[in-house]
Amino acid sequence: MSDPHPAHSPEKEDKRTFLQKLAEFIHPGPDSTDELIETLAEAEDNNIIGAQSRAMLEGVIRMADMTAGDVMVPATRMDVIDIQAPMDDLMHMVIDTAHSRFPVFEGERENIIGTLMAKDLLKLQRAPELNIRALLRPAVFIPETKGLNDLLRDFRGYRNHLAIVIDEFGRVAGLITIEDVLEQIVGEIEDEFDIEDDEGDIFALADQTFRVGGDTPIERVNTAFGVQVQGSEPEDDFDTIGGLIAHAMGHVPKRGERHVVAGLQFVVLHTKGGAVRWFKVSPVALAPKA
Repeated sequence: MSDPHPAHSPEKEDKRTFLQKLAEFIHPGPDSTDELIETLAEAEDNNIIGAQSRAMLEGVIRMADMTAGDVMVPATRMDVIDIQAPMDDLMHMVIDTAHSRFPVFEGERENIIGTLMAKDLLKLQRAPELNIRALLRPAVFIPETKGLNDLLRDFRGYRNHLAIVIDEFGRVAGLITIEDVLEQIVGEIEDEFDIEDDEGDIFALADQTFRVGGDTPIERVNTAFGVQVQGSEPEDDFDTIGGLIAHAMGHVPKRGERHVVAGLQFVVLHTKGGAVRWFKVSPVALAPKA
């Protein structure tokens, strides 16, 4: 009579063939991050995986060694809201920056007291008795040294997509969003301001203003608006409108900043990677007052 409960070997059966074992002995697997990335490149060369898959896998591997401090938006470039700001100022910031959530401070910029969802401002239209403070959500603070893998898990688990980054002295160093983390894996995530190059660089808007790409050639701007945009010095030589305006302002433009040149007002709508992606442009006579 057969045993109804046959004994199982404590070790899992090795089903590899002799040739597989020999191949693995001769060509062992990667034992470092660099070797693993090289293996992925070889897999792409051999048409085992596609280029996009290889890039994403590399992003996952490299992200394991990255921290919040590596990819955060520095404090000097953070778009923050003053809890005491008038409603009109808040609405202008939401429209100009196109962010979905904002850190809110009281008194000093370092004193972050919560985050405000742009969509929550709509509640004030139906319930004027509310105030901004009642709409705030708790701010999440993390150290610069927090690993991106852990941060992504927290973002997913707590359904909070923005965190304030604190340095070793407890000061605000910057902010980071779930988009910043995911871009390390999938590359730059396009939003409503990201338009393919072949779709144009100057767009008419409903309010009789225009949206102009920061990399639009200056000659194209001159032709479209019938002006003569040029540098302040004869030796100035710029190819794009974004480069010329950044030079004229003397710093990397921030969202919401304005600059007038050749009778046109340029308002920075969107920046990425330290460069202006989009301006909102209007003749000075028609430009909305700040």
